[in-house]
Amino acid sequence: MRTWFEPHEAEEFEAAKDLLVRRCLVWAGERGMAAEPPVLGAALDFRHRSVDGRLAYWDEAQVRRFLLEWIPRHATARRKPPGTALNTAPDSLLTLLRYIAAKGLRDPRGATLAELEQAVKDAAASAPAEPDRVADRVADTRFARPHLDGQRAFPQPPLALPPARELAEAAARSDVVRRLAALADWVGAEGKPLTEAGHLRPADARQLAELLGTGERDPEARGAADLPDVGLLLAWAKHARIVRASKGRLLRVAKAAPLLHDPEKLWSRAFEAYFELGRDIPASSSLLWSVFDELMPDVLYSMYGMASPMPAARLEETVWLVYQDHVPSGRVPEETWRDRLARELTRAFEVLAELGAVELSHGVADALYSSDLVGDLVGDLAGELPDDDPTAGAAPTLPAEARARLLRRLAEPGLLVRLTPLGARAARERMLAEGRDAPLIGELADASPAELLGVLVEHYPTDAAARELDGWLAAHGGDPGPLLDAVRACSFRTRAAAMLSFLTRIHPGLRLMLPGLRTDPVLGPIVLMELADGGDPGHGHLDADENLLVTTEGVLGLLELAGPEKVLEQLRAMAGPSALALVEAMAASGHPAQESMEELRRLVLDTMRARSHPLRFVPGPRPGARGRTGGRRRRR
Repeated sequence: MRTWFEPHEAEEFEAAKDLLVRRCLVWAGERGMAAEPPVLGAALDFRHRSVDGRLAYWDEAQVRRFLLEWIPRHATARRKPPGTALNTAPDSLLTLLRYIAAKGLRDPRGATLAELEQAVKDAAASAPAEPDRVADRVADTRFARPHLDGQRAFPQPPLALPPARELAEAAARSDVVRRLAALADWVGAEGKPLTEAGHLRPADARQLAELLGTGERDPEARGAADLPDVGLLLAWAKHARIVRASKGRLLRVAKAAPLLHDPEKLWSRAFEAYFELGRDIPASSSLLWSVFDELMPDVLYSMYGMASPMPAARLEETVWLVYQDHVPSGRVPEETWRDRLARELTRAFEVLAELGAVELSHGVADALYSSDLVGDLVGDLAGELPDDDPTAGAAPTLPAEARARLLRRLAEPGLLVRLTPLGARAARERMLAEGRDAPLIGELADASPAELLGVLVEHYPTDAAARELDGWLAAHGGDPGPLLDAVRACSFRTRAAAMLSFLTRIHPGLRLMLPGLRTDPVLGPIVLMELADGGDPGHGHLDADENLLVTTEGVLGLLELAGPEKVLEQLRAMAGPSALALVEAMAASGHPAQESMEELRRLVLDTMRARSHPLRFVPGPRPGARGRTGGRRRRR
């Protein structure tokens, strides 16, 4: 049972949602907890339709958004009294969160259960009590945030970062950090006078250029405006809230004083302020400035986690694809606009390099960056994509002409860009703030065994998962026993099977243990399945009881993945008139998964028995016969 689905996996998600809701309802009923099926389903819809799509990842902000924005909107859309939904939703959400935690499904990178319980309580307390106020809140929400559903972002690969000490040392070496601190010190407690136009006086500007080491020594400079690098640093310092202009003077911001003694925090403040510099890189006439704050984060995210430096040419083509609709109409050739945009993007990279967020180099790009451009390029240029091609009808990432142009450029040396560890950490922090999934090697060291395995199976590639697992084992004495116990405790058969398969794939020692676990009273059925699927020659011949357990395991997995109707259909196709007898044998097989077996009996076996004995009427008049027992119909 998965807790993350691609946006196009609608049927798979709906099956998982149905499974979670029906099992949560049973679990809640056994404990006397409130659980409204529509609220449970809405909570899972809310997470599936989010930026990251992780059903089991919740934090305080998501709790508030679900209860105070999502529920009011959907309650109104379905013409239900808004107050009713708000009154029942907190308790139902709390039940779902407790169920997710109890079953080992919680994503440990989110808030703890205690934190989530408090978040539900706080959100319920802040909800408006009167229905008319609820309606007002819904209207305000729709006006201010018309798109509550997040556009799904691409999952990022797990990232490994250097030790914190190395990152702090790198921040202290940043040219921008050094210059911002020097600028604040130069401004001093008394500040510096500004001209009526708000610029530094010429002598002060030249002095500051000398202090900062920008290399600008224009004796004719009339102020910072004539010294671009000085002007950029001044603008940067203002956006970073280190200095400010007030009443004709440039003043140091008092609250920024602690930053000046902490290079790492000053670096982070400067990184965030960078995205506000669109009008200052390189000048107010920049083509990029109007979209700079939205465009540049995506540019950095494109480089995130890449094993080799990215060619700037690749980024330039993507930026041009976004920007070309904004190009003024006229006689200026498109190539001229592209070249200008490329120069501005290069300058933006140079400024990031001065900060220490990227590294710049020159050379031929790795073949990785051209491999996806070749594909169907020839057929695409000729319009020859076959009708049954899965990509037919979908616009390519880049037009065919742009791909051909880019292939030529990538064959030659050019500018290469790569995130530094500082830049990667900062980009990751931005993505996390946006609700995106950006795994970090080592962050699961304190996770429970079940939560660790769940995240690794669903979100980590094999190599990164092996590194994370090795780190977890090192932090927990090296004993894999708790991991096997987590598989035993998992009440979802497909999830338990995925966990076991994952463990045996990346932990050779556990693979060797499998034959000895085939008689394990809990793990036995999925071990037999794993041995058979893996083609292990040593798994031996299955006896009749083992064959029945394996068959039962497969049916239980199908029940989770597709629901009872699909199971009934498959059983009829597989066993025909013997289907009922087969299911009765499964029910008596002694399979250890009690919760799944109860569902098999209730949803499959009872249904088959009911359908095999249709209701028969006792002899007598048929309903609607009005007492007639036969004979010819009488003419009127």
